[in-house]
Amino acid sequence: MGRSRYLLVALGLAASSTAVAGDFSANVGMMSDYIFRGVKQSDASAYAGLDYEHESGFYAGTWGADVGQGMEYDLYGGFGGSVGDFSYGIGYTGYFYTDDFDDSYQEINLTAGYSFFSLEYTVGTYDNFDGPELDYTFVAGTVEYEGFYGTYGTWSQDFDGDYVELGYGAEVSGFDLGVAAIFSDSDLSATGSSETSLVFSIGKSFDLR
Repeated sequence: MGRSRYLLVALGLAASSTAVAGDFSANVGMMSDYIFRGVKQSDASAYAGLDYEHESGFYAGTWGADVGQGMEYDLYGGFGGSVGDFSYGIGYTGYFYTDDFDDSYQEINLTAGYSFFSLEYTVGTYDNFDGPELDYTFVAGTVEYEGFYGTYGTWSQDFDGDYVELGYGAEVSGFDLGVAAIFSDSDLSATGSSETSLVFSIGKSFDLR
């Protein structure tokens, strides 16, 4: 499920529009595998997104990706800010799909960070086609340093599973390049056994003036 948050592309919000007093950016890219929160969505996938950020801290955007048996499209918005080395945010994310690839997920995202450590706490609901609606909680901690990062994430309530992700990202000649090793336990794998994946990504962000 969902919009990949690792090594895809920096949002790079630097363009300014006087009429709306905010910044717009777009991003496009490819990834060798689309894996989100330890769950594989598809093999090689193309993606694109559009983002807006206001100087007040408000942001909104949309993002889409090819998932093989249809398209994923996400809608999100929220508010974030920082005080010194401490950062915080609250937002909404909705994940939607075409061609019955999956049903909708909608969630509230809380984030906090200090220096090189950040924490995400998410509470969500899965529509689950004709079955009963499912609730889930996702918690992840990430440590980042000079392009290197490590993430541990865990699911609870009606979903279950843990994963570890280790990666590196850098900008080279205007392109965002990334590599990540992802270790998912058996609860997150379609094969029913633990799984290790090596993922490569390339993307580019654009300021829209």
